[in-house]
Amino acid sequence: MNYFNGGWPRYVPVAELHASAMCKIKELKKKGKICHPVEVGGRCIVDTFWGKKWCQHLEAYSDYANRLPRGRSYVRHGSVIDLKIAAGKITALVVGATTYRVSIEVSSLDPKLWQIIIDECAGKVASLVELLQGRLSSAVMEVVTRPKSGLFPSPEQISFHCSCPDSAFLCKHIAATLYGVGVRFDRQPELLFLLRDVEPQELILQAGRMPVANTPTVLDQQLDTSDLSTLFGIELNTVPLDSHPSMPTLKTQHKTNIEPPFDTPQVIRSQSVTKGKDKAKSAKKKNHSNLDHNC
Repeated sequence: MNYFNGGWPRYVPVAELHASAMCKIKELKKKGKICHPVEVGGRCIVDTFWGKKWCQHLEAYSDYANRLPRGRSYVRHGSVIDLKIAAGKITALVVGATTYRVSIEVSSLDPKLWQIIIDECAGKVASLVELLQGRLSSAVMEVVTRPKSGLFPSPEQISFHCSCPDSAFLCKHIAATLYGVGVRFDRQPELLFLLRDVEPQELILQAGRMPVANTPTVLDQQLDTSDLSTLFGIELNTVPLDSHPSMPTLKTQHKTNIEPPFDTPQVIRSQSVTKGKDKAKSAKKKNHSNLDHNC
């Protein structure tokens, strides 16, 4: 590494930074290391709710205000070649005059404070999708972004370390990493909850958290027969279902409904025979009368 002015690294132009970053990623890939670089897509470093709120939260602290801008150019031009976020920890590789290792530790969210946030947001967050997309009411936004008691860590809850020779407590490599975290929250907002070691699902409205008074009972779900009678102009029988006599089984109905075989043909046959006999008798009498008359 080339140093000047009492041990400080030389100034690296933006184009050289970008080229060095690309070369370092290829070099690490050949060695079997998979990098997760931070890529800024547009003019703005961050453009979604959680990314913006993260950066605004850090910039609001005077200790960071004059230090963070030094990292913007680095993150814009791809100098953060690897960034990983875990529970309570952020690690990064940042390319400058050489490649520096950055480590940031973030305190887990106090369980009591998290419970307060859950209680204040109960019933106000409809789904995990809305939560992660930042489609929240102003009341919920106010709760989760409070400087001292929201989801974002205060300076007292963050500690840094960088392998560069800069003695400042927040060097440009750390600043670039912090902005890189905001970019990562744009794409993966769930990582904020992972970083603070809490579960975002606990903020979602669930049936078990609904007040008992609002939970429909069995009586509430029954139909009011008096209203139905008025509506349709009929009287409805309100006899309980259990009081109805038991219906005959399929086997009993089968035996009752089917007539014995051949009954109908026998009746028809007997009627036709009787009619035939009557006709024969009348014809015989007529013949006799005709004979008597002819005689």
